[in-house]
Amino acid sequence: MQKLDLSGEKPIFLQIAEGLEDAVLSGALPEGGQLPSITELSVQYTINPATALKGINLLVDQGAVYKKRGVGMFVAEGARALLQKKRQGEFSSRFVAAMVAEAQRLGVARQELLDMVALEFDRIEKG
Repeated sequence: MQKLDLSGEKPIFLQIAEGLEDAVLSGALPEGGQLPSITELSVQYTINPATALKGINLLVDQGAVYKKRGVGMFVAEGARALLQKKRQGEFSSRFVAAMVAEAQRLGVARQELLDMVALEFDRIEKG
C-alpha cells in the first residue's frame, strides 16, 4: 500500500480502504489472499486500530473482503471484478463526465472527442 496522507482532506480510513482496493486490483492481494491484520496496519501507518478497522469494514460492506473468525480478513472471490466495476463507475462520473462537458464548452464534436481519446490510447500503447 502507498503512503497515507495524514494531513490531507481524505479521511484516513478511506485511504486505507482505497490502498487495499489498489492492492487487489494490481494483484498484490489476490482473491483468497489474507489482508494484513488490523494491528499490522495500525503499526505500519501509526494510526488507531479503530481507523484501520473502519477502512477494512468498508470493503466488507462492499463484499470485497470477508472475515474468518479467529483467523483474519480475506479477499473474496470476485473481488477484483467487483472493485473494477466500482472504480469504473467512479472514473466515469469523475473524469469522463467532466471531459465531455469541457468538450461541449469548446465545441468539440462527439466523433472528434472519440478520435482524441483513441489517439491517446494509441500513443500510450506505443510507449
